[in-house]
Amino acid sequence: MALSISAVVLLLIIVLLLVKKSGLKAGHAVVCVLLGFYLAGSSIAPTINDLTTNVAGMLGDIKF
Repeated sequence: MALSISAVVLLLIIVLLLVKKSGLKAGHAVVCVLLGFYLAGSSIAPTINDLTTNVAGMLGDIKF
């Protein structure tokens, strides 16, 4: 659960930076959010969840 909250906060920060610095319009950001909600309710949601969990696991295993 902590990973999901961290990912949501990170994605929110990225979207806010894109809105302010890169010219992403608020309407585009709303469309991205709606796409996320529809993807979460689709049949591909478990695949996306597994992918993000595996990528986060790989990143967590990197030793600096």
